[in-house]
Amino acid sequence: MSSLSCPAAAISTPPSSPICRALFPSRLHPHFSGSSNRRRLCKYGVRCSYAGASIREDIDSVPIDVSADVRTERVVVLGGSGFVGSAICKAAVANGIEAISLSRSGRPSYTGSWVDQVTWMTGMFSSLSTLNRTYNTLRDVFYANWDEVLPGATAVVSTLGGFGSEEQMQRINGEANVVAVSAAKEYGIPKFILISVHDYNLPSFLLSSGYFTGKRKAESEVLSKYPSSGVVLRPGFIYGKRKVDGFEIPLDLIGEPLERFLRATENFTKPLSNLPASDLLLAPPVSVDDVALAVINAIKDDDVFGVFTIEQIKEAAANVRV
Repeated sequence: MSSLSCPAAAISTPPSSPICRALFPSRLHPHFSGSSNRRRLCKYGVRCSYAGASIREDIDSVPIDVSADVRTERVVVLGGSGFVGSAICKAAVANGIEAISLSRSGRPSYTGSWVDQVTWMTGMFSSLSTLNRTYNTLRDVFYANWDEVLPGATAVVSTLGGFGSEEQMQRINGEANVVAVSAAKEYGIPKFILISVHDYNLPSFLLSSGYFTGKRKAESEVLSKYPSSGVVLRPGFIYGKRKVDGFEIPLDLIGEPLERFLRATENFTKPLSNLPASDLLLAPPVSVDDVALAVINAIKDDDVFGVFTIEQIKEAAANVRV
């Protein structure tokens, strides 16, 4: 399969257009590989035995040493105790991948045997006042003892993001991820996976908010530092069972029926997709499990890289389910 390179690109509509898709590399396509089984090679010897009425014959093939080249996957999940991060940790454990979570809250209140198989560590954001004084120093934005977290990791996944004031959104969605990408690159981690956001066709004044500009900055950093191994997932509304302050919010009761409805009416709604802000209603929801499995697919296959749309996230998840 041919390789696709994914440099970040600045794309914008003419000034007269009410829609701005600026700075999102929306035409970048992910690169898939059929399999990464070349890492897993095995040679073996065979022993055969034949028995007849009065005949016994043993045939031994020439002994061949058994050898295997199997890499143990070890993923660090930033924000691993959150809604999306915990789903990634759970999927990693289910697929035999060692998972380390780094978050402000540490170990979550989730139950299940998988929780005990994850290493839960604590990191924190700097205070806003510190940020104002040292904004140009990236390492002051997010505190973590990287020496305890990153050595030996084969991939880093960032789910960092959130809402707040303009400055807070720039810091959480942008600067914190820039810190993480820089640290991962410095420690020689071969792959970085960013959970970003769908490229909504919103008016320019909304796309210029700290939330979207922070996400764009993080995407650019991943694609720049990891041009042939970085992965950016762009889901829209993510549904599943989300815990907030100990209460479970069943987002799947909304997201799952809506996803089925949009799939069934796709031929009718597609002509509306060019209308300003139509993505807010027409972009299909994606389950948190699909996002997690798309991450697992990227971790296990060295040849997967690039920007993944909603549909491509679902395709990548299906590869792991098979």
